[in-house]
Amino acid sequence: MKIAVAIATAGRPDLLPKVIDTFKRQTRLPDAIYVCPAADGDYDAASNIALSMPVFVIRGPKGLPAQRNTIIRAAGDIDVLAFFDDDFVADANFLSEVERIFEQQPSVVIATGDVVADGINGPGLSLDEAEKVISGLPNLPGEQVSEVFNAYGCNMVVRIKTATANNILFDEVLPLYGWWEDVDFSRRLAPFGKIIKSNRLRGVHMGSKSGRTPGQKLGYSQVANIVYMIQKGSVPVSVGLIRIGRNVFANMVRQFKPEPWADRKGRFRGNLIALKDCLLRPADPQRALRL
Repeated sequence: MKIAVAIATAGRPDLLPKVIDTFKRQTRLPDAIYVCPAADGDYDAASNIALSMPVFVIRGPKGLPAQRNTIIRAAGDIDVLAFFDDDFVADANFLSEVERIFEQQPSVVIATGDVVADGINGPGLSLDEAEKVISGLPNLPGEQVSEVFNAYGCNMVVRIKTATANNILFDEVLPLYGWWEDVDFSRRLAPFGKIIKSNRLRGVHMGSKSGRTPGQKLGYSQVANIVYMIQKGSVPVSVGLIRIGRNVFANMVRQFKPEPWADRKGRFRGNLIALKDCLLRPADPQRALRL
């Protein structure tokens, strides 16, 4: 079985080489690492020239879904692609567990893991903090596997030949960071196998604030992307509307006392623009680019 790491990156040129360097500690090394940067300055391949595994830099259109698709098209002979965010640090046993799961359970099409620390809803974690959490993890626990609605995009492992055989790629209509692209992809692949979460796939998501989508654009995507998914049928109406309601309510309330790392006023403004647009016409996630 060939397993590769796939990283779409934007705006983190100092962090990414250090994250890639952590994969040398995997007890089962990846057969390759594919990196698709949004811009030329986002990654210098020479930074990781000493690694014992090949690192391929693939160029393609900007935007998380488009960048991930660029990697999929380049990874023709790979059986399993482990999509990681460019600020995710995996436990040393992550890929060996991936290999075991996908070999022993042929019905699994997507696996996601236990994010033991996540900086996305706070100020973010430094690489040193993430490494400290990883180094402090106990031995691998007894396995607990559950079927889930979707994978978490920061660590999303895909039996990629099943996806490509059924013409399932990430939806490039979703621009920028591709809000909810992981949910959309998971639900479209779900008819072809199981989506599971394993407690033996462990890692830390730093939630770095560099390279993130600006507030108003993000707020627009929080509504328009989900309405678009409802309209095309990948997400149930009830699931989508509940999430939209939570997003809008959180931004509306927190704009008066926002977290230092979140532009709540911008997000709420984007929410309102998207709600108005979606009442007047079919959802168009691409409009976020024009705000």
